[in-house]
Amino acid sequence: MRPFLLLALLVTAVQLPAQPTGQAAPQIPFRVVPKFLKIPDNYLFNEAVGVAVNSKGHIFVANRGNHPLLEFAEDGTFIRSFGEGAPIFKAPHSVRFDSEDNMWYVDAENDLIVKFDQNRKIRLVLGRRPEPWVWMTHGIERALPPPQNFYQPTDTAIGPDGSIFITDGYGNSRVAKFTHDGNFVKQWGDRGTGQGQFNTPHSIVIDKNANLYVADRQNNRVRVFDTEGKFKSEWRLNGPPWSLCITPGPNQVIYAGSVNKVFKLDLSGKVLGEFGKGGKDPGQFDSVHAISCPDEKTVYVGQEWSYRFDKLILQ
Repeated sequence: MRPFLLLALLVTAVQLPAQPTGQAAPQIPFRVVPKFLKIPDNYLFNEAVGVAVNSKGHIFVANRGNHPLLEFAEDGTFIRSFGEGAPIFKAPHSVRFDSEDNMWYVDAENDLIVKFDQNRKIRLVLGRRPEPWVWMTHGIERALPPPQNFYQPTDTAIGPDGSIFITDGYGNSRVAKFTHDGNFVKQWGDRGTGQGQFNTPHSIVIDKNANLYVADRQNNRVRVFDTEGKFKSEWRLNGPPWSLCITPGPNQVIYAGSVNKVFKLDLSGKVLGEFGKGGKDPGQFDSVHAISCPDEKTVYVGQEWSYRFDKLILQ
């Protein structure tokens, strides 16, 4: 076979990653709902690191203050707080809901993923907390090893069969898959910039066709896989993707929170638009650590550095 023909066949056999075009994405107009969350006066709201909406429309915000998990009604009215004083709430990182309204909470410092039912009872725990009495006596020198344990995990996604996908982001830079009842199945990825690698996988979502989207934050890309970890495509962004959300319904889109802005993408990786600019006032963004999109026009953003949470209505 001629060399140039062989090269052509190889090129057509590989799915090339999406690359940023260098052209400015369309700007999406939006407005901020003023003073949306009615946080009690005696609550100090710290870094906003997680946000999720359950089937009732209730909004759950994870923050690193003395009241780590706050629940609000759809109109922003405060309902209750949760987790005060519990040792599993040391460094909240993300919160999600599955199709049965179970809440999945990730604590990065504790290396834990915790499943709560609708009554906020613990139903499943993945990983192990570092044991301080062992740590202080130098019985171990670093985090407990994978694959069953984690090293500062970041996010979760639940598949249609109940499979659990975890971005084990800071220390191990991998995706781990578990069965619905918590048995380890497989993992993929390690730290780096190459084809099979991540550098801080920070967020993960799954679409209605069971495709997984992983925010490979420090590599400025979103990587797409099937539920067995087979690579499908790569989207390069003009900024690091810190957080992902995916809308419900038949025509899904993804919002990717970044630094100073938010991207809107279709499921092929095309950037449909972006919005935001740097700053700490309402309508401005620093690090969009958490994002939730119950529909295509409503976006909730949690910002770590400015201790902000906002409800946005896109025009």
